[in-house]
Amino acid sequence: MKDNALTIAYVTLLTGIGLLAFTFISAYISLISNQPITGSSDLIDTFGDSLAPLIEASIRIMFLGVMGWIGSILTARGVQLLTQLRRIAKLEVQSSIPTVEKPMKPRKTGKS
Repeated sequence: MKDNALTIAYVTLLTGIGLLAFTFISAYISLISNQPITGSSDLIDTFGDSLAPLIEASIRIMFLGVMGWIGSILTARGVQLLTQLRRIAKLEVQSSIPTVEKPMKPRKTGKS
């Protein structure tokens, strides 16, 4: 049972870290891809030409935001699972240590 919980905790943690890494790599790649901003003297043509890339960029930003959010949640849950499992294991180790009872000394009574 503990092995399954520990495996699930590590899988959750590594999945979250993987999603975060993929999110940051995707964001970096989209940042270094230099997309030119179109400009024109006609305002209507400028909005028409630049609106599609802006919508595409906003969709990518939302996608990366959701991926980062999910990755951070999975990472936090994995860390919580690992700390709880370690705390449980520590308590089990402490409870399994046998306690040695000291023998009681007989009481001295005033009557001899």
